[in-house]
Amino acid sequence: MSAEPAFMTRAARLGHRALGTTAENPPVGCVIVKDGIIVGLGWTRAAGRPHAETEALRMAGDAARGATAYVTLEPCAHHGRTPPCAEALVKAGIARVVVAAEDPDPRVSGGGLAMLRRAGVVVETGLGREEVEADLAGFLTRIVRKRPYVLLKLALSADGKIAEAPGRRTAITGPEVKARTHLLRAQADAILVGLGTVLADDPDLTCRLPGLENRSPVRVVADSRGAIPRKARLVRTAGKVPLWLLSLAGVSAPEGVETLACAPGAAGGVDLADGLAKLASRGINRVLAEGGAKLARGLIEAGLVDELQLFRAPRVVGPQGVDGFAGLPVAQVMAGFRPGAEERLGDDRLSVYVRNPRSPNGGEG
Repeated sequence: MSAEPAFMTRAARLGHRALGTTAENPPVGCVIVKDGIIVGLGWTRAAGRPHAETEALRMAGDAARGATAYVTLEPCAHHGRTPPCAEALVKAGIARVVVAAEDPDPRVSGGGLAMLRRAGVVVETGLGREEVEADLAGFLTRIVRKRPYVLLKLALSADGKIAEAPGRRTAITGPEVKARTHLLRAQADAILVGLGTVLADDPDLTCRLPGLENRSPVRVVADSRGAIPRKARLVRTAGKVPLWLLSLAGVSAPEGVETLACAPGAAGGVDLADGLAKLASRGINRVLAEGGAKLARGLIEAGLVDELQLFRAPRVVGPQGVDGFAGLPVAQVMAGFRPGAEERLGDDRLSVYVRNPRSPNGGEG
């Protein structure tokens, strides 16, 4: 049996390690193999620092000559903040490159593969593509659809509520879900919430998992009129972790908080599609949307959610509770998605749904 799938799996795991840390760059993994032995490993570092291929070549040294490189995404061919990775592979004497997915970025888009082939390097594509697609989804969505990949996460009671009453902070799920939420934050480039969530919960929206405290993403609030309280935790900590407001043009923000002027949307809010486009223009690949109900409904109705993660608790809140999708029928929500993974987290259950390619705005392009 060929060991090649295992080498690409190793590269995919390295790329996964980079989620949420690479800014506008894709989270890529690279494994260099010589005579069946791994001689180099690398993954994408923060923007402007070495890419996965460069890291792996540095580790491999002279052993890279005549070796095979397994890379999760087509090596870049353009000069940016770092030199072209395809050029580095050629200079190092790599004999063969196996690529899981081709890069749709117009600056690359086959150019990296062409550069390698012109230099006499054997190039193969497609091995492990399905395995790497989830981690590359943020970058690919931003390049193809001009917006970030949006993961909507909601904690729901057994009767579909996210709080016991409007404006009341309610712990629906247990500690295992809380830990998972912080991991999702560490893997995102931005967290998005509505103003109602800020007013009700006064959250920090930071990652507080041991060892990952420095992985907090940009906090983003959909706040059309700049009504966020100056004493909110998000504002008070904006000097440590950036805070951006998706607001209408001309809205002022508290000191240290940045506003992104968006087109007007329904009911005096911002156009969420335009807001996401603004985030994409700032290099945001992956957005974790944490609610509340109004934001969740707006994203769903606009066809802007790529992945839905529902954490369901066994407790019942009752009819006075806040509906998770602000009155949008669950059947209508689920119509745009197909079921994915299921997982037990303590007393709670996680259900993952991914956008159906045949639903509105679900296809590529």
